Amino acid sequence: MRMDIVLRVLAKLLIPFALMFASYVQFHGDFGPGGGFQAGVIVAAAIIFYAVIYGLPSARKVVPDGLIEALIAIGVLIYAGVGVAGIVLGGNYLDYFVLDHNPVHGQHRGIFWVEVGVAITVAAVMLKIFYAFAARRRDAEEDDA
Repeated sequence: MRMDIVLRVLAKLLIPFALMFASYVQFHGDFGPGGGFQAGVIVAAAIIFYAVIYGLPSARKVVPDGLIEALIAIGVLIYAGVGVAGIVLGGNYLDYFVLDHNPVHGQHRGIFWVEVGVAITVAAVMLKIFYAFAARRRDAEEDDA
């Protein structure tokens, strides 16, 4: 794939639009279909597409393993932090209405941050799984050679 210029140009054109669509799905999830899970999968798919076209080592330079592992933890902490904030502010775990003086705004804020945590975690876990399987296949090909 390294020499196929058409695929490389298409990837450079499509990946930014995929990431922009992921942000639309993320931020529109409160008002229609979509949300954190779908946005996370779209982000991961864009990076996996990059890895397929440019190679796994290039993808690992753009999104290294350490960053992925940190993002997994950060996403879970954001999700859990919203729940703990509900407890600290006098509600139950993941009670969003206590996050603002206006319960409707509190619901919106809580859902928004939970969805952000889900998107980050899903994208990072999908990439971690892809990296693990892609590296395993690459190692097996090197052993056969």
